[in-house]
Amino acid sequence: MGGTSPQRLRIEVLGPLRSWRGEVPLELGPLKRQAVLAALLLRQGAVVSHEQLLDGVWGSEPPASGNKVLASHVNPLRRTLDSEGTRHTESVIRSGKGWYRFVADDVRLDLSDLAERGDEALHTKASGDLATATDRLSAALALFQGEPLANVPGPFAQAERERLLERRRTLRTARLECLVLLGRFADALDDLACLPESDQYDESLLALRMRALYGCERQAEALNSYEDMRVRLRDELGVDPGEELRRVYEAVLRQDDALLVGPTARRSAALPDRSRPRPTINQLPGDTGQLIGREDELALLAAPSSPDSVSVVAVDGPAGVGKTALVVRAAHRIRGHYPDGCLFVELHAYSTERQKLSPQRVLRRLLRSVGADGSEVLDDLDELMTVWRAVTSSLRLLLVLDDALDTQQIRPLLPAGPGSRVIVAGRQRLAGLDADRRVTLETLGTGDATSLLRHIVGQERTDHEPEATRELVRMCDGLPLALRIAGTRLQTRPAWTLAYLVDRMADDKDRLGELSAGDRSVEAAFRLSYDQLSATQQQGFRVLGLAPTVEFDLRTPAAMLGWSPRDAEQILESLVDTSLLQQPRPGRYRLHDLVRVHARRLAEAAPAEAGTARTAAFRLYLDAGRVASEWGYGGFPTGPQPDGAPFTDWRDAAVWLDAAGGELVDVVGHAAAADEADHACWIAEALTDHFLGRGRYHECQTAIEIALAHADRATDRRMVLALRNSLGLTLMHRARFQEAFTCLSHTLDLSRERADRHEEARALIGLGTMIGLGTTGLSTDRGERGASHLSAGLELAQRCEDHWLVAMGSFALGLVRHSQGRDEEALACFRVAHARGMATGRPRAISRALTSNLDLHLHVYPDHPGAGTLLRRVADLIQQTGDVLLHTLTLARLGTAEHSAGNLSAAAALYQQALAQHRTLPPLADPDYGRREMDIRCRLGRTCRAAGKFAEARAQFRTALAVPGAEMYPKEHAQAVEGLSASGEDMFG
Repeated sequence: MGGTSPQRLRIEVLGPLRSWRGEVPLELGPLKRQAVLAALLLRQGAVVSHEQLLDGVWGSEPPASGNKVLASHVNPLRRTLDSEGTRHTESVIRSGKGWYRFVADDVRLDLSDLAERGDEALHTKASGDLATATDRLSAALALFQGEPLANVPGPFAQAERERLLERRRTLRTARLECLVLLGRFADALDDLACLPESDQYDESLLALRMRALYGCERQAEALNSYEDMRVRLRDELGVDPGEELRRVYEAVLRQDDALLVGPTARRSAALPDRSRPRPTINQLPGDTGQLIGREDELALLAAPSSPDSVSVVAVDGPAGVGKTALVVRAAHRIRGHYPDGCLFVELHAYSTERQKLSPQRVLRRLLRSVGADGSEVLDDLDELMTVWRAVTSSLRLLLVLDDALDTQQIRPLLPAGPGSRVIVAGRQRLAGLDADRRVTLETLGTGDATSLLRHIVGQERTDHEPEATRELVRMCDGLPLALRIAGTRLQTRPAWTLAYLVDRMADDKDRLGELSAGDRSVEAAFRLSYDQLSATQQQGFRVLGLAPTVEFDLRTPAAMLGWSPRDAEQILESLVDTSLLQQPRPGRYRLHDLVRVHARRLAEAAPAEAGTARTAAFRLYLDAGRVASEWGYGGFPTGPQPDGAPFTDWRDAAVWLDAAGGELVDVVGHAAAADEADHACWIAEALTDHFLGRGRYHECQTAIEIALAHADRATDRRMVLALRNSLGLTLMHRARFQEAFTCLSHTLDLSRERADRHEEARALIGLGTMIGLGTTGLSTDRGERGASHLSAGLELAQRCEDHWLVAMGSFALGLVRHSQGRDEEALACFRVAHARGMATGRPRAISRALTSNLDLHLHVYPDHPGAGTLLRRVADLIQQTGDVLLHTLTLARLGTAEHSAGNLSAAAALYQQALAQHRTLPPLADPDYGRREMDIRCRLGRTCRAAGKFAEARAQFRTALAVPGAEMYPKEHAQAVEGLSASGEDMFG
């Protein structure tokens, strides 16, 4: 299509409908709009009534708004296709009352080129110049960039598509006949092998195939082809082969060379014939026209390479991510830099319909493409490689190898010409291939995925249902194949809303079934990748689908498979290389959402294996929770003990749980959904201390409530009481004291009824803490009532040998005694708490007792020597545990100690550190979040004032008063107001 003026309008219909003005591509909008353009453009300037347009685009289901809809498509088309400043009367789309007309006088159409080149080629063939006719037929066929009017809907587009496909079939048949008559039998067979399945009943094409097989001395195969067709026609259509096919069959039987191959057939030389100019080769498939969100990857593929060597670029990614579309777009962009041709080979590594191509077969095809027609006589791979390198040593080629399986398939195909480029695309990461650049194609981000869906479905429909659009994009998880299939289903079902499709896909079991349209299926694409795996890889892949978290490290699959971490890592890394598994960061793995659904479906087909793997995963999380918990072994008197767990100590287990982040609650949900009630309850209980120590109160309550809903089905009868106690403790941390009091009171009654002394002790200590500290609203003699509950609970806890519970009960009793002014008794309680904390060996229990001891000593003895040194040791101890809240409080205490000692700069630095720690806590889940910030800022303000930094002091007091809900904390509010006044600012002036 060369020779167009820089600003001339160019439109292509022999593939996706596309348009350019000069070299600038034009956006033609949604497919319905493209259908309107096609219905006008292909009527060759004729006037088209509104009724004809509506019938041609919408068929028997025209839109209710009729002519208004046409205008909503025609007007944007005019703005797109007309050059700037074009008057309405000079538009390429003219209109009048009830009609439109497309004026193509100054428009370059690929359809016009097809008519010109096709007619010229057929006339040349009729004249007997078969070689020239073959070249011209090839040039005409090269205009097709895929299926004509690809994806354009409507009866008119369908009729035109069928007409153009028939035109392509005529030209293709003519070219095949030329190849046979020229003796280029292998070329003819290669072309025939690429024909669509819809041509399987075409007797003319089979006749040409039989002639080509005969020319390659494969007479038996030619006869077998005829017999296969005869049986198929008889069984499926009830007819016999036609006259032409029978005549070729009889000619093969009697070896009639004159009829079958003609008098001019000859064997060609092994190397290219340079006696006449060879036309530039372009085997690239048509560009799909839409590639969204791949700008960076495209730039990398199209970047210049060294002219002195062969450049190799490898593209990998999971099935359906759009690798072919990307490499084809890149190849079209750079094809002008390769004067000796652009070759494209689909290697069929992941195909059920086509056999994987051997290097020998591909080399023979490539050699024929560059003119070495006699290479089909070679079978030895080394000989073929030698010829290929010799032939390409002086050529500058672009070679695209799509759907590659492994390095062994690729290495023999590399050309030798300096400046040539090879682009390899496949699902495997070809680590053994020496590549200059590598591109791993990931799924689309939310914005790009939404843009792709909007392009397919139409902006009007997606904008009308924004929430359903977002949910559909989420369900497709950014996989272009899934988005295109979902969009196609909505295109072909105009009565469906996006919300209706979302509802059909809501269940994981149904999601993959819905992502299927025609011969395209997300699950089929995944299955092809799975089928290429070894048996061990397949087992590993299946089990990964059962992982209770989206992201995981080596420990989870190792436990589920019963393998060593080293063996598990080898399988996981091999699955990463196949693009079935992602590695978002070192040591962490995840499955794409849709791949995980597929893996889970495969796993559930082997229920015994799945049950064992699930239980092993739940046991791993249970062990981690119990090992990491401050409660120690005594806190979990029932259920499996974490003997032999793959964690070196509590720190290792806590770090592992931290890595799971917000997915820990999902583990409890998975266990409940899998009908593993005991594990759901045990895990929720074991995670309670981990959640509370990190201020994740809401997650803790959610996990417990999920488990409680299934506790009645657990075989461990303690779990109802244990979970209710855990819930009461969580509600206390959330400052929902009335709910906590009700929950623990009911638990106390149940535990006494069931004679469970351990859970009775936990309930008593929880109730005693709230009553003694006055959080329940009880005012009469609350201290003694609370102390009575705590003492009774401590006696039971000591009998149960639960050191952590004794430590916490003693700590709470010490606080109650201090509130009563009985400081010596309080100190004795704190000493007991410290001793029992030391027995557990867990830093948080030790630190609570130490800080309370120090607080009380500082209260009784304000000038206590060495308080700062002790608090620093406590702060270091707490920091190891990951308990951000306790660390924040300790830093604030340490700042006060430094202030008292006159170390004002150190005190200010500690308060700033405490504020930084505080900001990492979740404010919505922490009822004391605002009060705590006000307290620390007031302390910092007093320190700044003492240091003479009055402006900084005022800033801290003002910030404290600006905390949301500051008036709810009268003590801290009063301190901030007093601090401002003392720092030289009148609040009421």
